[in-house]
Amino acid sequence: MIVEPTELIRNIPVCGGLKSETIKFVLQHSRERDINADEHFFREGDVGDCLYVIRSGTAVVQRSWKGDPIVLARLGPGDCFGEMSLIDMQRRFASVRAESDCSAIEVPYVALCRLCREDMEQYAMVMMNLAREVSRRLRSAGERLFHYQQELGQHWFDEDVSLQ
Repeated sequence: MIVEPTELIRNIPVCGGLKSETIKFVLQHSRERDINADEHFFREGDVGDCLYVIRSGTAVVQRSWKGDPIVLARLGPGDCFGEMSLIDMQRRFASVRAESDCSAIEVPYVALCRLCREDMEQYAMVMMNLAREVSRRLRSAGERLFHYQQELGQHWFDEDVSLQ
């Protein structure tokens, strides 16, 4: 079942607290994308200029390790992805591949720039919501890493780790 764009966007955490007019504005500057099963929305290392919200279908987030794809997450209707590149202006951290035929809304960075010019308060709300989503995912990844570290009896963080 494909969810209507306005209803879908209204119900995702990234759009929490947004006015109906803002949701309509963002959708007017977005586009629908249909991705066939086993095709990529984007690949690890690509330039990131948009985020996606899945309307129907499933996708997998994966990174390559020694030439093999490692699945990091599965996504379904209502899930958004691609937001990291819009926040940190870096290349894509991972690939996202359609596991089944997918319909998605592609929200380009320029739509958010236009929103910033039109309504700074609503733009700030979107950016805070994106930051919360990234923080939630970082906490989840940190929790998984901590559990793996304990199960292996490793103390990987004993040494100085600098951020690049």
